[in-house]
Amino acid sequence: MIRAIIFDLDGTLVDTEPLHFKAFSEVLAAEGIELSREHYFQDLIGYNDRECFSVALREHHRAAAPALLDALIARKAALYMEMIRGEDLYYPAAQEFVRQCARRFALVLATGTLRAEAEIILRQAGLRDLFSDVISAEDFQRSKPAPDAFATALRHLRRRNFQPPIQARECLVIEDTAAGVEGARAAGMPVLAITHTAPPAALSAADLVRPSLAETDLEEVLRLIG
Repeated sequence: MIRAIIFDLDGTLVDTEPLHFKAFSEVLAAEGIELSREHYFQDLIGYNDRECFSVALREHHRAAAPALLDALIARKAALYMEMIRGEDLYYPAAQEFVRQCARRFALVLATGTLRAEAEIILRQAGLRDLFSDVISAEDFQRSKPAPDAFATALRHLRRRNFQPPIQARECLVIEDTAAGVEGARAAGMPVLAITHTAPPAALSAADLVRPSLAETDLEEVLRLIG
């Protein structure tokens, strides 16, 4: 039985991955590094900012010194915040799907983006209060496909004293990348994958795959996964 739902953000609820790519590529270009769209969407999507910059630097035989990484992350965050402020970035029906889920389940957001970025996206749509917690890049060390984000989300759910305590198998994860699906499965959680950013074949490890949230029936999902 499902008792909680853990949502990914970028690529699942909001169409922001192209904006992340644009911000990454602009910051790296100033360092003399070209980031191709194909490389980002095939190899780096799902990484947090620190990991993405670290990989790009190493690939160009540059030292990923902590001070440099901090500076790059800060510049990228400033660019990205300018891009998202005041914008409606949600996929069709995503906001209503979240509201529908919130009427029945505890919700947690588990994202590799920075907390300030996730918070502003949720608040601009009036959705923040529907999530009991936001688990962001600052809250765990290893990005997806490691299970850290989902394990952290489960710990936060258990602090809310649901009785009996919520188990991993009772948390439905909604994701859009192969790394996210792998991380959720490693955490022992069932997964609904949405093909907003990856083809169905890349998401085949999920319990269910749907083309979009607009084409997802919550009752059907619960019946099939349950």
